[in-house]
Amino acid sequence: MDRRYTAYDSLRPVNRGRLRLMAGKAYYTASRYILWHSGKFRFARARSAGRLPYECFSHETPLKRELRDVDIQYQINKIINLKLAVSRMDGLVLKPGETFSYWKLIGKPNKRKGYVPGMVLFCGTYHMGMGGGLCQLSNLLYWLSLHTPLTVVERYRHSYDVFPDSNRTQPFGSGATCFYPYRDLMIRNDTDLDFQLDLKVGETYLEGKWLTSGPVPFRYEIIEKNHLFKTEYWGGFSRHNEIYRKRFLRDGEYLDEEYVTENHALMMYSPFLSDGGEG
Repeated sequence: MDRRYTAYDSLRPVNRGRLRLMAGKAYYTASRYILWHSGKFRFARARSAGRLPYECFSHETPLKRELRDVDIQYQINKIINLKLAVSRMDGLVLKPGETFSYWKLIGKPNKRKGYVPGMVLFCGTYHMGMGGGLCQLSNLLYWLSLHTPLTVVERYRHSYDVFPDSNRTQPFGSGATCFYPYRDLMIRNDTDLDFQLDLKVGETYLEGKWLTSGPVPFRYEIIEKNHLFKTEYWGGFSRHNEIYRKRFLRDGEYLDEEYVTENHALMMYSPFLSDGGEG
């Protein structure tokens, strides 16, 4: 087993009291607001209706999935929430030296802004929560950014693997969870090019692109290594892998490979289930 897998004992669930959870939430919320106003980052704010001329990478993810025992209303409401969030981000221009902050751009998702209850994952289960479903957008943005020379400053992995794989096309753990305001996704532009988000909630897919002011000479391939399922000594199963990124010139010449991140998640299903759709 790779040496990076030596520090995942913290996966064991910890039962915290209501007051402890409230105090923790207040502390991390205050810390996030302080960070946003500290001047440490120059945050991107400007948006443009025009589009930059070069496409660096694009991807789309289905808006509705077959999830066994999950009310379709969760996904209907998710689409409403995604449209509101996309309206705050589409056309954003990320200039050299600027940082993109997912939650600073969206703001708090609440009823006053039109958000509705959607599916929220919490401690290995799901429930209806205001603004639920926005993780699909943060997942897409993280995946897009891995295929660019942009720098991921902050990203949080999902702590629980809730549904079995069903027609998976990306490596496990290639998304980014989000929770307002302190589980953020932050991406910095350390290049000399302007980058621009092109986002759309279509009829069937959530669609996204990173556009650029000039051609990017590289393309990227994301792979996983050391993927495994493990039986934990305290019961249950966990899932682990490492994400790496290969870099190529546009003509296909291989340049190098870099370690990106590792993922450790508690599994909320048996890893030996047959592939009969997500449960």
